[in-house]
Amino acid sequence: MSKTSSQQRGQEGQPYRLVQFTDCHLGAVAGETLLNLDTDESFVDVLQLIEVRESAIDLLVCTGDIASAGNPDCYDRFYNTLKAQFSSPLAWLPGNHDSAANMDAFAADKAILSRLVETKQWQIILLDSAVPGQVYGYLADYELARMQALLEANAQAPEPKHVLVMLHHQPQPVGSAWIDQYTLRNADAFYALLDLYPQVQSVAWGHVHQAYETQRKGVQLCSAPSTCIQFKPDLDDFAVDKAMPGYRWFDLCDDGSIVTGVERIDQKDYPIDYSSNGY
Repeated sequence: MSKTSSQQRGQEGQPYRLVQFTDCHLGAVAGETLLNLDTDESFVDVLQLIEVRESAIDLLVCTGDIASAGNPDCYDRFYNTLKAQFSSPLAWLPGNHDSAANMDAFAADKAILSRLVETKQWQIILLDSAVPGQVYGYLADYELARMQALLEANAQAPEPKHVLVMLHHQPQPVGSAWIDQYTLRNADAFYALLDLYPQVQSVAWGHVHQAYETQRKGVQLCSAPSTCIQFKPDLDDFAVDKAMPGYRWFDLCDDGSIVTGVERIDQKDYPIDYSSNGY
């Protein structure tokens, strides 16, 4: 049975329920593995968890690394698997393992939202931080200009909306040196723009395969767990965590407040290579 929202999107007084999932790392064909984990299996497990835990979904957002190597068949399999279970609107953005060109080509005739979603009270801006051929993130000048134009137009509106910004790469270190070498390289420029607009309430990302939360100048910052392997937090060297795959949910409230949390699948005996020192 497909599941969709039981409330009107942006309906006054009702929190807007956004579900973020990320870093699926699907192979070119079903059944490919990452550190011995069948990433299609864990992706389906997380979708089933979402279906069980979420009674009302206003928006699904995948924050990148849908594919392990950008193969176009991955996006077809991802989309069809997701849409077999959910009729909720979907938005996505590319990660460093994706092919933005293949994603855009696939999305051309599909029901995938543009990288701006607006409700009565909220503006949700999705940014492309992927750099072809690189692991680190960077927001091109046109992407920063697009963000600033959207934020400025919103700020000048008679009733400005609250803002959530989403991207793939972490804009600041999360406490693990090996993954923090691949942050958003121009995070200073990114934050300098955000600091001009008090409407920005939160920034959310993927990439780090772990749940992380902090605040900066009153703005909530957070990441979501991967739908496949998890990286052990607060370590300088790569290590695989035994935390289970999962997702993050957000309740975006009319007054600008945000309630968020992480859900993970129940313990499962995946044949993950926990001794690996990289992938």
